[in-house]
Amino acid sequence: METIARALQNNGVFRGLCQPFANTWVKMSGYRRLGLRYDDLLREETPIIQEAIGRLSRAETDGRIYRQKRAFQLSLSHQELPYTQWTDPKDDYKYLQPLIKEVTAEYAERDAFNSMTVTRK
Repeated sequence: METIARALQNNGVFRGLCQPFANTWVKMSGYRRLGLRYDDLLREETPIIQEAIGRLSRAETDGRIYRQKRAFQLSLSHQELPYTQWTDPKDDYKYLQPLIKEVTAEYAERDAFNSMTVTRK
């Protein structure tokens, strides 16, 4: 299944067909209207995400917390940011994904190391 997903992601024609739907989904989800980035929406309950958030720089952590608090306040008051303050698509980069991949690889390595069996010769 993973090889199929990787093949579809690398296929230019498939990506070209899906891009308009992806852009429409992002616009309809409305998180940019609240000033959020995509990685601000990830669930923080998983240990991998918690570890990745712990590895963020101080500036990224502060920005993440500020964006989430501002979005929560806007949501409570049923408002949106002015159009000039919406998150631009160029600013909506995945700042947490590289750390998540790194932590996932470390967890897999730890599991492989812990599941090793030692045999005597």
